[in-house]
Amino acid sequence: MNTPCPAPLPYAGIRIVEFTHMVMGPTCGMLLGDLGAEVIKVEPLEGDNTRRLLGAGAGFFPAFNRNKKSIALDLKQPEGREAALRLVATADIVSENFKPGTMARLGLDHASVKKLNPRVVYVSHKGFLPGPYEQRTALDEVVQMMGGLAYMTGRAGDPLRAGTSVNDIMGGMFGAIGAMAALRQREQTGQGCEVQAALFENNVFLVMQHMMQFAATGRAADPMPSRISAWAVYDVFTVRDGEQIFLAAVSDRQWAVFCQAFGLHELLADPRLKTNNDRVLARGWLLPRLRTHLAGHSAAELAAVFEANELPFAPIARPQDLFDDPHLNESGGFGAVRMNDGRMSKVPLLPFTLDGQRPGIRLQPPATGEHGDALLRELGYGEAEIADLRARQVTGG
Repeated sequence: MNTPCPAPLPYAGIRIVEFTHMVMGPTCGMLLGDLGAEVIKVEPLEGDNTRRLLGAGAGFFPAFNRNKKSIALDLKQPEGREAALRLVATADIVSENFKPGTMARLGLDHASVKKLNPRVVYVSHKGFLPGPYEQRTALDEVVQMMGGLAYMTGRAGDPLRAGTSVNDIMGGMFGAIGAMAALRQREQTGQGCEVQAALFENNVFLVMQHMMQFAATGRAADPMPSRISAWAVYDVFTVRDGEQIFLAAVSDRQWAVFCQAFGLHELLADPRLKTNNDRVLARGWLLPRLRTHLAGHSAAELAAVFEANELPFAPIARPQDLFDDPHLNESGGFGAVRMNDGRMSKVPLLPFTLDGQRPGIRLQPPATGEHGDALLRELGYGEAEIADLRARQVTGG
């Protein structure tokens, strides 16, 4: 397990108040929380709905809500909104990912918060940036379909969403990057600003390489399963006992090393295969030849040869296999996180190091309202007031 970075972390002393749920908004807070910020999650009395999701959503809450505190407030009651306003008045960053208009109806939108706290950085995570689509309801899958990513991932005529919440997660990351930029700007101006990040625009950024391929060549990009690869050997091979492995040779030097390692001297000498582009044009007959030649090897044997010769390769792993990955385990890639049912599990940490250490977990995902009383005391509420708020179900946990 990872050894946490030594203090101080880069965003220590920064307070974030987040009104977020699902994945996009919570990712922003998690990222900044991992980097040292105090992140206060404002939840409804029953808690963030992701605490109760099943199936593909069962891991959302522990995955995206570490290093946070929780206060439960009923924002439909005036006293709940008053407590929230007191809280955002102390914040460096306010983060939200509700439908357009929701925060304004609660009196917690950027304009309202800025009156209380002119230095606040207000981050809104939306489906679309302002424009003709901004009132549409967006989901990760919605923007993958309309933004070209599902088209590129699936086979021709069979659009397929990517196998993870790429836009939600990266949208939250771009929200955090925007917040970082706004904090730097505040150092120069003394004023906060509003940051907006959006799923659709994030998705368009992801498919930019395919858009620019068309701009450069005038030829539309084919979906990934049917594309013409830029490299001849760059594919999944089915080998002995039905195992699969991804193998690649992406330069003339790697092609030569590959042919020598597997005794393919006649291919190395073939003038039709002299350059990478020649080999790309020959893929129709070259790949079947290579598949036949490699089919008798096990995936482990091929991996050993490729690794010994510094050639690119990859086993075909399932997500659950990664818990046992030796590199992740030995390099500090995991922290220990508390799951919704109280069990502990490994969880991937941020994919970078600071002075050789991965930012770790200081606070476990909180119970609903776990830090509410302490935060209310800090905001000036007395014990009798807190007890009254609890009795009237303005706060809970």
